Amino acid sequence: MSSSPNQPDRFVKPARFELRMSLIFAAVFLPLGVHLPYFPLWLEVNGFDAEQIAVILAAPMFLRVVTTPVITAMADRAGDRANVLIAISVVSVLLSLGYFLPAGYGLVLAVSLALAVFWTPQSPLADALALSGVRRFGSSYPGMRIWGSLSFLAATFIGGMILAASSAQAVPAMILAGLLATLAAAVLSPRLGPPRRASPLSAVALQQDAPRLFNRYFLLFVAGTGIINASHGFLFGFVSIYWKAIGISDGVIGMLWAWAVVAEVVIFMLFKRLFGSVSATGVLVVAGAAAILRWVAYPLIEPLGLGVPGFFGVQTLHALSTGLLLIGLQKMIAETVPEERTGAAQGVAYFSVGVSMAVVTLLSGSLYQWYGTGGFYFMALVALAGLCLILAAAAVRRPQPQRAGPGGDTSDPR
Repeated sequence: MSSSPNQPDRFVKPARFELRMSLIFAAVFLPLGVHLPYFPLWLEVNGFDAEQIAVILAAPMFLRVVTTPVITAMADRAGDRANVLIAISVVSVLLSLGYFLPAGYGLVLAVSLALAVFWTPQSPLADALALSGVRRFGSSYPGMRIWGSLSFLAATFIGGMILAASSAQAVPAMILAGLLATLAAAVLSPRLGPPRRASPLSAVALQQDAPRLFNRYFLLFVAGTGIINASHGFLFGFVSIYWKAIGISDGVIGMLWAWAVVAEVVIFMLFKRLFGSVSATGVLVVAGAAAILRWVAYPLIEPLGLGVPGFFGVQTLHALSTGLLLIGLQKMIAETVPEERTGAAQGVAYFSVGVSMAVVTLLSGSLYQWYGTGGFYFMALVALAGLCLILAAAAVRRPQPQRAGPGGDTSDPR
């Protein structure tokens, strides 16, 4: 049966599929590369205190954990995911204009909440489109996704240069430019027809398969991963503000953020050679230990007179505390979760990471206001808690002594 003129053939590869998906990933990560390092600076310049900044950053995290699976589920039921990507890109552009209005606390919080509903699903929808191409046409996911990382790196570096030449008031304009680029790329996105599988973060996949994932090893591993990742909340929320306060220029701040992304990309490239034979729990143990070391070191850099080179040094640990964390989680899912439940596993992990990060980010405002960089020591304790959960997961995963059952059969004591 042939497809109608308005219905793309799901088995026919769209022209320049990989190029178009690479453009989507590059565009999606452009505004993210501005928002993460520089949005807190814009908030501070507009007179918000540390606790208000924490609420503005954390509240959308709580909301998007609920709304993103709903949006991706709607995309799974649509005639084509590309149409949903275009729609949410349009709404994101319109909502981002709210940042150009007088920056009152209530308005900025409301805009951030509304924007999170439509901005956050862009990345998982891009993933879903790319993975459809991997399944149907044998496309290379890393070859497309790497342009997202490179785009994030470029946005962070160039954004720092722009702020150095102007001021943090340029942040909303840069975010808007990135969202417009995303809309343009979404319009050019390949049409694949109705999805054959649910998006990785779809509420449909969560409802159907997530309950069957609830074993001790999986839950301990995912919870530990989420908590170690959440220990970065203090860094993401306030390190740019701290660097600015001690006299580091916007351009150098951009370089410090870009260096962390470079370190992450390098560990992606070297992972198989360095950690290919290491278990998923072993990888996460290294990530957790690196996070603890990183947070203990941060408050000491300035008092010890290590200056900018010292901060570049601790930013290099991003390769382990974040890069290994991301890879280790996917390694665990690949090794222990059946393929048909992978989407649900990704969704459960998303909930764990999202909620943990939101809670820690919310608390980080008070920590920074009361303790300054001493808040990093609290992050070390958070990372230690996550590491303990990973060690508990490793103990659960370790083969247990078998006991003889009736007729000489053996059974797992658990």
